[in-house]
Amino acid sequence: MAAANPIRDKRILKDITEYLKLQSDRDHILFMLGIYSGLRISDILKLKVSDVRDQDYFLVTEQKTGNIRKIIVNPELRREIAKYVSDKDDEDYLIRSRENYNNPISRQRAYQIITEAGEKYGVRLSTHSMRKTFGYHFYLQCGERNALPVLMKIYGHRTELQTLDYIGVEQDYIDTSLRNFRY
Repeated sequence: MAAANPIRDKRILKDITEYLKLQSDRDHILFMLGIYSGLRISDILKLKVSDVRDQDYFLVTEQKTGNIRKIIVNPELRREIAKYVSDKDDEDYLIRSRENYNNPISRQRAYQIITEAGEKYGVRLSTHSMRKTFGYHFYLQCGERNALPVLMKIYGHRTELQTLDYIGVEQDYIDTSLRNFRY
């Protein structure tokens, strides 16, 4: 699998979102959940319609850590979820496979969806890129002082450096510093 990078450019982020919407409502909601929640793909795929229908927030027990996360549903995400689940049963998996009755798509299929969308727009992505994109833009919007402690808690990181490296901000800083370096 490809190295996971955040989608830094908001225009590309918007283009990928629109592309996935045209491809499939399911693929679009998968991506929206990833970039608005910061959840791992394994946690997104186990969600059922009843977990998110008409919810201001939902709880997820993270598969990797066992930690319980409360995910506040952003108003934009809430609108998209409401449209998407309007004709679905509560017991349906949210990101349902078309081939296996009421089972989620596989992690491999999710990876294909995201990498193909990235290739179309010239960016190298994996499913983990959604989680990193969330963190990257959260950091930029909230500012370092406010965002880092929150992101460290969300990601379960022990140091600020680990979080900055994870979301790609450290590399951005290094690249900019080297580009602007002069004697």
